Amino acid sequence: MFRESNHYTLKAETVDGATRYFVSFIDGEANECETEVSYAVYHEFLRFTVAERSLRHWDERHREYSEVWEETLSQRAVHQPKGLEDAIIDELQNERLRMAIRQLPKKQRRRFVLYHEHELTYEQIAEMEGCHFTSVHESVKCAEKKIAKIIKNF
Repeated sequence: MFRESNHYTLKAETVDGATRYFVSFIDGEANECETEVSYAVYHEFLRFTVAERSLRHWDERHREYSEVWEETLSQRAVHQPKGLEDAIIDELQNERLRMAIRQLPKKQRRRFVLYHEHELTYEQIAEMEGCHFTSVHESVKCAEKKIAKIIKNF
């Protein structure tokens, strides 16, 4: 982690067309000092300052991703990734559900999918199909019962 500020400041002055370069700092006895330096020394300080700033910004951008927070640990403990067996069982159950849905009559299947997968209301589906919402409701409930029965028999 980097310091938030340098322990020195750089200054360039141009007087009568001549540029002079200075480095200011606080010495060990807390006295402010300023010394004139050559362009080469000034340039190296300037290059170092830019490199340090770049590293500081990189550190700030990546620090958040590398730190482990209590909340992150809690989420990891609560939401454990599924093991291979659980993933296989879930996939088998999903396949059974897809097979059961395919066995429904066309109208029931369409209404079931619109209601459960596309999250449309009974009223929206009824408006699309030009019928009363109670017929859509009954159709979806009937489809749910058939699916439950088919899955139970597997």
